[in-house]
Amino acid sequence: MYFHVPEIAAAVEEAGLRARLGHGVVTVVKDDEGAREDLETSLEIAAEYDGAADGRISTAFMPHSLTTVGTEYLEEYVPKAREIGVPIHYHANETEDEVTPIVEEQGVRPLAYAAEKGMLEPQDFVAHGVHVDESEIGLLAEAGTGVIHCPASNMKLASGMAPVQRLREAGVTVGLGTDGAASNNDLSMLDEARDAAMLGKLAAEDAAAVPAATVADMLTASSADAIGLESGRLEEGEPADLAVLDLEKAHLTPRHDLVSHLAYAAAASDVRHTICDGRVLMRDREVLTLEETAVRERARDAAGELVARVDGE
Repeated sequence: MYFHVPEIAAAVEEAGLRARLGHGVVTVVKDDEGAREDLETSLEIAAEYDGAADGRISTAFMPHSLTTVGTEYLEEYVPKAREIGVPIHYHANETEDEVTPIVEEQGVRPLAYAAEKGMLEPQDFVAHGVHVDESEIGLLAEAGTGVIHCPASNMKLASGMAPVQRLREAGVTVGLGTDGAASNNDLSMLDEARDAAMLGKLAAEDAAAVPAATVADMLTASSADAIGLESGRLEEGEPADLAVLDLEKAHLTPRHDLVSHLAYAAAASDVRHTICDGRVLMRDREVLTLEETAVRERARDAAGELVARVDGE
């Protein structure tokens, strides 16, 4: 979600990755013309890039959240997204400040409001789902709408603790996400897995909640299922998408329980090889599809230029 999606799509294609992309829409700070331009851009990008990169790129219509996109625009543009056949992704119930305005203005909980606007379908997925009550958990389960849990961001922003154990027990598909660099410093999915295991126990006040096997599933199959990607499983007929971890590390010794290691001990630096759609993208920690040094140098230069622009204003 967010901006410069054509550039992101080009990077995903060059890197050889699989992704679901979309242009994020915010209308609350725009006039009607600007809001509609943003909405149309999201629809156009969703239509244009769906199936790009030899099918490795999928798209979605992405209104930022239920509080940052006006009701009248959701009522008009959600049906248009359905017409082009793409899912809808948005932030929901991340903070109490996202819940209270909807309850006060609409008279219902946020996910009930989303359901009224046609935004709670099996192909849709929401980010966060921290402050959901039992009625909303029921709505998610009944609809088949996925939830992307972002524990590191939720902790850094003091958003709260998502009820992951209750969500999964109700039958909700819960995957893992990092949120963005503004609220997550390393964007590591393996770090996210450990955070989800620890925070899930704290939220449930139960050391047995969100066990290692659950976290391993959330890291792989459930994450793919939540955002509608054909991935996340090592099975005949499934895409060959996988990461190979080096177990010859002190923190992964002894190897009594590999699933436990994956949930509680493995780090991004342990990933030795990565493969997407049968193509090796990284071998022995050497990225084969991109010039890693050049990418990092460009990122540093771009960040420096941005800071200089801000300081100069």
